[in-house]
Amino acid sequence: MASPQVDTESVPGEGYERGLNSRQVQMIAIGGAIGVGLFLGAGANIAKAGPSLIVMYALAGVIIFFIMRALGELLLYRPVSGSFAEYSREFLGPFFGYFTGWTYWLMWVVTGMAELTAAAIYINFWFPAIPQWTSALVFLVILFGANLISVKLFGEIEFWFSMVKVTAIIGMIVIGLGVLTLGFSQAGDTAAVSNLWAFDGFFPKGIGSSLMTLQGVMFAYLAVELVGVTAGESENPEKTLPRAINTLPWRIALFYVGALTVILCVVKWTEFSDGVSPFVKAFAVIGIPAGAGIVNFVVLTAALSSCNSGMYSTGRMLRNLADNGEAPQVFKRLSSTKTPALGIATSVFFMGIGVVLNYTVPEKAFGYVTSVATAAGIWTWLMILVSHVLYRRRVVTGRLPASSFPAPGGSVCSYIAIAFLLFVTVLIAIDADARICLYVMAGWAAALGIGWAVLKSRNLQVTRRDEGRFEKVG
Repeated sequence: MASPQVDTESVPGEGYERGLNSRQVQMIAIGGAIGVGLFLGAGANIAKAGPSLIVMYALAGVIIFFIMRALGELLLYRPVSGSFAEYSREFLGPFFGYFTGWTYWLMWVVTGMAELTAAAIYINFWFPAIPQWTSALVFLVILFGANLISVKLFGEIEFWFSMVKVTAIIGMIVIGLGVLTLGFSQAGDTAAVSNLWAFDGFFPKGIGSSLMTLQGVMFAYLAVELVGVTAGESENPEKTLPRAINTLPWRIALFYVGALTVILCVVKWTEFSDGVSPFVKAFAVIGIPAGAGIVNFVVLTAALSSCNSGMYSTGRMLRNLADNGEAPQVFKRLSSTKTPALGIATSVFFMGIGVVLNYTVPEKAFGYVTSVATAAGIWTWLMILVSHVLYRRRVVTGRLPASSFPAPGGSVCSYIAIAFLLFVTVLIAIDADARICLYVMAGWAAALGIGWAVLKSRNLQVTRRDEGRFEKVG
């Protein structure tokens, strides 16, 4: 079903089943904002920034909301699967659509590699005798099968994965507030709001150290844009997408700012270190015996949720690229259940290679993988914002119809978000450990440039901007 503003034949990627209902889209949006970056990565960042990390999450959350409102305006102008690549192609030209589509595919493949291996490690917490490759392979096969069956099953699995994460965070907040107000548990004597400033102040390591955590904070928000990929398969995108995006501020306020604030009131920030989950530490200090097991289950769920989302989004992105002649045409085919089966299978193959590779590389490779994913995510967000600015210009000149879900402040918030993302990129360049991702992205850009040259030599039409394809005079 096409958008009311666009003819069916002008919308690439049609043919999907609109099988994601409002309940599932809402939970996909919520789950996208809660990942391993919060459950595990926040520990290292607390050690670097102390309680000021709360401000960093809030600041990044505001920027994420700007990005999602920009995306929301574009989605309601033209709701299509593979949205980021499509908007880059429309407003910046074919090369940017090609680059964005393949880069988003890379982001999810490398994330899937890390998450599968991480999930296997989490299983070892309960079953140390099971080889890591066995559990990783089992998860890979189960999620692959679920993604092949139907988009409805994907949506249902993601719904329950998100429910587990949401329940864990709300439980932590409720228990923490109980400790603070009623003084029960082993932490009752030391838990206090004053813990936020009592140990060398709110910015104990200085503002500079706090700002350096922004790259890790942005990684925690990766996948929040996944709701945009669901646009082509949502039952009623005109209603479900605005609702999902507009609830983002309270989700960020509750799940990130709220949870970290409570945890840092219950546990002194000086007790956190790299590799220590804030949730595990809080449960341990409070004295909940099963705390470590509970959080391990939640983190396992977060890893599987991320991998599940990766399979979903990479298959759709490969089909979008094939629709535009930027990937092998075989990826255009849909299975009998209206899923891009071959695209999913190809992505799963590369994720599977990652499982094997993780046996031969040191543990630090996970940090490299997450930094590469962050760099790819920043590119995707930048393309959303730049596309939004260019779309608004065309609306003002009457060359395109206005969206039914305009971003507040027009292009102003998009410009602010662009400046912020460029600032984070500078921080990544300054950080010696994270800097490697920029080298990887430079190599990736060179490879895509060669691929583009090959495409141009074989089919010049693919690389030309088609101004009349989308443009409608208002």
